[in-house]
Amino acid sequence: MQISKTAVAAAMVAAAWTGAAAAEGRDVTIVLNEEVDVMEPCMVGRQNISRIISQNITERLTEYNYRDGGIMPRLATSWEQVDEDTWRFHLRDGVKFHDGGDFTAEDVIFSIQRNQNPNLPCEVGAKFFGGIDFSFETPDPHTLEITTSPPSPILPLLMAVMPVESRAATPENEFTRAPVGTGPYVFDSWDVGKSIKLARNPDYWGEQPIVESASYVFRADSAVAAAMVQAGEADIVPSIAIQDATDPETDFSYPNSETTRIRINTLEPPLDDRRVREALNLAIDREAMIGTLFSEDVQIATQLVVPTTMGYNKDIEPFPYDPDRARALLAEAKADGVPVDMPIHMIGRVNQFANATEAMEAIAAMLREVGFNIDLQMNDVSVWNTYFVKPFPDDDGPSLTQAQHDNAMGDPVFTAYVKYHSDGAHSMVSDPELDTAIEKATAATGAEREALWQKVFARANDEIIADIMLFHMVGYTRVSPRLAFTPTIATNLELQLSQIGFND
Repeated sequence: MQISKTAVAAAMVAAAWTGAAAAEGRDVTIVLNEEVDVMEPCMVGRQNISRIISQNITERLTEYNYRDGGIMPRLATSWEQVDEDTWRFHLRDGVKFHDGGDFTAEDVIFSIQRNQNPNLPCEVGAKFFGGIDFSFETPDPHTLEITTSPPSPILPLLMAVMPVESRAATPENEFTRAPVGTGPYVFDSWDVGKSIKLARNPDYWGEQPIVESASYVFRADSAVAAAMVQAGEADIVPSIAIQDATDPETDFSYPNSETTRIRINTLEPPLDDRRVREALNLAIDREAMIGTLFSEDVQIATQLVVPTTMGYNKDIEPFPYDPDRARALLAEAKADGVPVDMPIHMIGRVNQFANATEAMEAIAAMLREVGFNIDLQMNDVSVWNTYFVKPFPDDDGPSLTQAQHDNAMGDPVFTAYVKYHSDGAHSMVSDPELDTAIEKATAATGAEREALWQKVFARANDEIIADIMLFHMVGYTRVSPRLAFTPTIATNLELQLSQIGFND
């Protein structure tokens, strides 16, 4: 989506940027909408942490090609499946960590085990490695055989989300504050709450990138962040609100693979009653939010993966807006003794996406309108995370949690276990039938895999109703004309500095 401005105004802005570029050389400033509370590679499941660290400081064995869906070599040069349970990865030789240490198979083993360390609340381990047991063989320092239980037919794809850290420079049982990887940029400094700086790695094993250094600053207000680029004070704002995407010279829109939802605590009354969960969904006027609080290009979601994901179930219908039916369901449940008048805590996250607070306020009002007793609390990411990731607070009670999930990798294995399995780190569902369905789909291949994932989403969204599904999102990014950079679906979760050039 691009909205016209006059050519004169665009030319004036471009001229201002040219001057800024001359003054700033090959450095870039990136504006993020939330402060990061950790600089830990195993937490790159969080959007803004990933935009700083992923493929800049740390790298993965493989890299997902967002353009054609293939898998590319990165720290692994090649791989092959040995048997149903085991894959062999051939690692790149001659790679050094930022501290000068050699990259070997032992670092990969350390990184996988650290991501599964029960003493660390690692997002990557929780989201992507849940329910998988790993064992390893190292025929030599640059050959690694990984055996998984259950078998993982897409292990090379799974390795495209696993950051490799230095075992010599990384604490095993606590978060690091100065990550050491093999990437084209080194961690330089962190002025907590203000900025983070990366510098180009002069000893990088690959091609030297053009950008010399990057500074990351934090601005919660989308309009303020967008204006910084307009004024030549910054170069990229990865996420701006729809109302601020007004300049065709600088603003890009793209499907960003994110799906917004409100997670329902299905384990606590009154939300443990399916009628109440259906009423929650019927109370939401999704159409009214399209083109206002959300982009006119979003799609109403029926499940937690986007339509291009293998296993997406096209037979699941969206809930209609039917407040009268919602009231009737609540009345029916109340007559059966369900405590529908109980206060329900609605946990929101400030700046999780553009207009996040306004959207939650609108949804809370819709729920109150049909009779729900809603207590809305908007929190920063550090507080919100205590409600979103296990172990949940003991006094959480009936709750609804604002959430957004990215699956740009094309397979529901990155979604279903963590969100819906009884042991999933983000799950508020306990359903043995759904657990079995997830486990079977995870180990399946081909057409069977796709059919089994479709059954998983039918169970979670049609039969259980685990969420208030909202929208498949569209992202807006503002980019300075001095840069040669076009956002893609990948920009939602990573921002590789090595992919940025300059328009000289």
